[in-house]
Amino acid sequence: MTITFNQHQAGDLHFLKRLNLSAILEMVRRTPGMTRADIATRAQLTKATVGGGVQTLLKQGWLVEGELLKSSGGRPGRALHLNDHRHLLLGAEVSVHGLQVVACTLSGKTLHQQHIRMAPDAPDTTATALASLIREVIDHPELSERQLLGLGVALPGPIAPDRPLLHLAPNLGWHDVKFLDLLRAELPALGGRWLLDNEAKAAAFGELYFRTDKIPESLLYVSASTGIGSGIVGGGHWPLVTRGTHGLAGEIGHTVLQPGGLYCHCGNRGCAETLVSGWALRAALGVGEDEDLVDTLLHRLQEPEVGMALKRAGEALGTLLLNLHHTLDPAEIVLGGSLTRLGTPLLTPALEYFTANQNRLLGTTQQRPLRIIDDSTYTAARGAAAEVLANTIHATA
Repeated sequence: MTITFNQHQAGDLHFLKRLNLSAILEMVRRTPGMTRADIATRAQLTKATVGGGVQTLLKQGWLVEGELLKSSGGRPGRALHLNDHRHLLLGAEVSVHGLQVVACTLSGKTLHQQHIRMAPDAPDTTATALASLIREVIDHPELSERQLLGLGVALPGPIAPDRPLLHLAPNLGWHDVKFLDLLRAELPALGGRWLLDNEAKAAAFGELYFRTDKIPESLLYVSASTGIGSGIVGGGHWPLVTRGTHGLAGEIGHTVLQPGGLYCHCGNRGCAETLVSGWALRAALGVGEDEDLVDTLLHRLQEPEVGMALKRAGEALGTLLLNLHHTLDPAEIVLGGSLTRLGTPLLTPALEYFTANQNRLLGTTQQRPLRIIDDSTYTAARGAAAEVLANTIHATA
């Protein structure tokens, strides 16, 4: 996700007005039901500034007024909410075995979504297939009258922090791909902001950004799927994703857990993905690429070798979670990805190891919150859509 900040001279009233509108919109987004007086108090803006800003946002269709409330300022005021009936956000994900597209409102409510299974293919062929799926989604009758704010795309590999370039997707076999350029050629009329991000980072962003209750100071998302990745995001009006100099932050699947171990798709040996990943389980248990891994293994749980393989993978996953807990110390951990659908055979050994060892450095019995998403098919795509909204709200152009 690339954000460009323009230079503004001191006293640039247009710029200051834009900042005020962004601040007002973000406050209502994070705390639905605020009144004008509530906003003025919290943002330390004059009531006239807030009143003018709210009227602009109402007129432009960003906000709607609700019930009459008594505000913190004393006088009754109208509750303000995001307008979920005017705009449209699009998010898409290219995963190793499929394509996902989701259309949602400003508050993250899903309007329509589509998913297809697809074997790994060349970038241009994948762009053509994704464009077709995007057209299918936006042609849904419920979306016809909405204004599109843009499209966010999530890919399974590190993205350059300063430009929309996929460095490497080992499990797709892609290297240095400008995927948005390929997609734009297929969708020349699709407007709004276009963004590209890593799938785990996009998922982490969306899991925090669309929250309106008990927002954690920081959130770590761990994606356990064909590969293993993670993203950590800090709270605030615009949550910040940790990316690293080359976009490698969070590539936990390629941290080494077993020196001298099996070769990984990235070329190194003993990476975490050789112990816990979809492709490692396929290789160990003889599951073909044309088969759904989770469904196949759920029907083979009575086989001793399947149970043992899932137990070993779960213990490796628990080790990864513990390492991330110690190195990043997030306020909340969210575990998603297709492998969570394997349930207790994989998750129980992972959680048991993590729970038993997470507090040895703290000397406390307090447990770090860890939430498991049972079905995260659209989590990364929805997160990419959230990034479109954040960029639109905070654009300084």
